[in-house]
Amino acid sequence: MNKHIVSLSIISGVSFALLSAGAQARDYISVAGSSTVLPFATIVAEQMGNNPSYKTPVVESGGSSFGKKSVCDGIGAEFIDIGNASSRMKIGELEYCDANGVTLTEIKVGYDGIVLASAKSGITMEISKADLGKALTARVPNAENTAMIANPYMKWSDVNPALPEIAIRVYGPPTTSGTRASFAEMVNEKGYCKKDADAKATLKAIGEKAKNCRAMRTDGAYVEAGEQDNLIVQKLQQDPNALGIFGFSYLDQNSDSLQGAKIDGVEPTFEAIADGDYSVSRALYYYVKHEHMDVIPGMKAYLNEWTKHWDEDGILAENGMIPLGDDEAKANKAAMKALPKLTADMLK
Repeated sequence: MNKHIVSLSIISGVSFALLSAGAQARDYISVAGSSTVLPFATIVAEQMGNNPSYKTPVVESGGSSFGKKSVCDGIGAEFIDIGNASSRMKIGELEYCDANGVTLTEIKVGYDGIVLASAKSGITMEISKADLGKALTARVPNAENTAMIANPYMKWSDVNPALPEIAIRVYGPPTTSGTRASFAEMVNEKGYCKKDADAKATLKAIGEKAKNCRAMRTDGAYVEAGEQDNLIVQKLQQDPNALGIFGFSYLDQNSDSLQGAKIDGVEPTFEAIADGDYSVSRALYYYVKHEHMDVIPGMKAYLNEWTKHWDEDGILAENGMIPLGDDEAKANKAAMKALPKLTADMLK
């Protein structure tokens, strides 16, 4: 046998042994990422922890970007096993995985609406996606439609006279959040800049793409409140004139004190999101690291635990997650067993 092949085989064997020895120093599953997926992943972890054969997985937040990066940072016990996300992995993020020798499988677990909410004792809002995007995007057209200028609207009634005559103040997630990325794409870009006649005309005139509308205001009208959506809930309970942006499950869990705004005439309810009538919604994912599957105890059991609770009568739906359709559920359950490698072509 070629001595170079022998050497490579020895190196590979030593590397695998070192990985196994290091990874076995951790006997629980480590999960991190999206604050929206966090409550659902925590429920699954707690259910798995009821089985004395496994330790309860440790689930942490940090945001979708953090989850996708962390699962790709490397192989070994110091790195997480599964990354949660409420925005799909981008090709550039997958390339970071590839550079670190990490192989992933993408699993879609359900859907979630993004809501605009307020305290029940506070402002009541009915608004179009176009007006919401117009209120929160960083730049809007000037009067002549010849340039995009810093957003000058200070009150909701400045955006549309039919809206309340109070200051625009919206608490929401930071740039690391999948919720923010999805909101900015669906509302600022597609709801406003691709629909509003003045915005379309101005962008065409200056040669800019609607994607540039995703930037959120930084003048105090939009306030980054961190990755913990519960903090936004607390802010709304303290400020009756403020609104907040977060996943539907947090509205569902705080329905005694919060109310959801109607967007394009549709109230954010479980049924409206499931039926597709509520348009500001997105898919929820987790990304599984192949290299840890046979090393960290309970990985296969954790994946399977999701399928026990994700149907319309399951505990995840009871806590606000919108279930997959039958065909999608079947396909993703199969992916949990087959673990198809995520490739750039799948993300195009």
